[in-house]
Amino acid sequence: MTRVAALAILFLVLIQPNHPQAMTWGALAVFPLELPVIVAALLALGPGRAGIALRILLVAAIWTIAVLKLADFATFTAFNRGFNLVVDYHLLPAAWMLAQGSLGGFLSWLALVAIVLGLGALGWLLWWATGVLARVQMPKPARVLAGALVPVTAFAAVAEIGAARGAWTLPQELRPPGAAFTARVGLERVEHAIVARRDLARFVTASQNDPMVQIEPGLERLGARDMVLIYVESYGRSSHENPLYAPTHRATLRRAEAKIGQAGLAIRSGWARAPMVGGQSWLTHGSVASGLWLDTQSRYRALLASPRRTLFHFAAQAGRRTVAIMPAHVLPWPEGRYFGFDAIYNAVDLGYRGQPFNWVTMPDQFTLTAFERLEQSRPDRAPLVAQIALVSSHAPWVPVPQLLPWDALGDGRIFDPWALSGDPPEVVWRDHDRVRDQFRQAIDYSLETVGDWAARQGDTAPLIVVMGDHEPARFVSGVDGFDVPLHVIGPPDLLALFDGLGWVQGMLPDPATPSLAMDALRDLLLTRLSTDAAP
Repeated sequence: MTRVAALAILFLVLIQPNHPQAMTWGALAVFPLELPVIVAALLALGPGRAGIALRILLVAAIWTIAVLKLADFATFTAFNRGFNLVVDYHLLPAAWMLAQGSLGGFLSWLALVAIVLGLGALGWLLWWATGVLARVQMPKPARVLAGALVPVTAFAAVAEIGAARGAWTLPQELRPPGAAFTARVGLERVEHAIVARRDLARFVTASQNDPMVQIEPGLERLGARDMVLIYVESYGRSSHENPLYAPTHRATLRRAEAKIGQAGLAIRSGWARAPMVGGQSWLTHGSVASGLWLDTQSRYRALLASPRRTLFHFAAQAGRRTVAIMPAHVLPWPEGRYFGFDAIYNAVDLGYRGQPFNWVTMPDQFTLTAFERLEQSRPDRAPLVAQIALVSSHAPWVPVPQLLPWDALGDGRIFDPWALSGDPPEVVWRDHDRVRDQFRQAIDYSLETVGDWAARQGDTAPLIVVMGDHEPARFVSGVDGFDVPLHVIGPPDLLALFDGLGWVQGMLPDPATPSLAMDALRDLLLTRLSTDAAP
């Protein structure tokens, strides 16, 4: 019975899926081709020193790949991609901060302890299972036969791996009855790490070659007007295409369009393509600012170490004041100095004294009024180029505030009744349908707030560029792809500078309009708004 249990443990670990869509009962029907190789090797070497050495190697390899598959499962759920050891190690502290904001300190620590104990138990079970098989009493000829089976079974596993990866094609009659999935995942992760390092080297070279340096754009066409880039958290194409969200969000955008039009402002809308989904908004902010494609944290860190000049460096050179409004930052942001901001306002600097909305530090409406108070109303200031990252539509989307009279916000305590209302995230997130409905409400609040704010800017309205930073996790968005809406709002004469891009008038982008990669936006804004760099 113990031998059956040992085989069952190895079987279950080896067939462990690494993708949410593969987590079905059908996974149990896939025979792991690594299993006969492992069993034959353990039987051949037995319980001696060679057998112990083999067990150490096997347990280390299987345990490591099992952990990587769990990491894959998490990143596929959140970001629609696998885990990369070279570029994704930073996700652990980010996940910890999100868990504390969403679940609270006690439940977060409880979950962490459970994970550590679970991984430790997995290692012990693998060691026990391999030990049971290595200690099977067998005559010497049987051990020799088991040793002879190792290359035969390994050949079958290698043949399947090559066929699954497209390296060769196996005739139907020679296809092994199973899959060497765990070994394939281990091989692929090594390859991904090598590719990531090579890609990083190419990126470093690209970051040092900037055509905009030769042009020296001056943003003259903005005149005395400000330019404000507003990122709406988790706002993607799903708000226009998923029937769970589109009726609500498109109706809100139509109302915003009417208000903005009544204020004498024009609108153009299209699509931008984000470098990721599910999180890591700073990769979007950095891609737009730098004109480089930042789809990994390693690229982001390489950017920070490069001489690349951002949109804000060029704006400052043109005599404009550059600011960042970052309500999500509860700690200092030393990386922000790289981007060329004259002033950075983190959460503590914005003057909010109300209750937080779980992870979300303050409602978007307060963030925008803080920008007005701290920067727009400054006397004798230079024209602004500002980045504002809104967070009300950030997970966990619980609770959701309401749009209030703009002159009644005070220090933010007026929002406390909403901040303290409703079920906490740990209750809501037990039901995916409730999560999706909270997402619908949160995005709708952000869109209503941004539209109302743009409409109230009056005759001196900035050129406002509103875009989503990325889609939410796939189980929430319900759509494929990386597109986010892009809305440009401002005086008609400035909006005319963006003609010829296929962007349509109004707040509802044409679904057929091609998306513009976010790393193209820096140069687009600089060239369209600068006399010497105009296309």
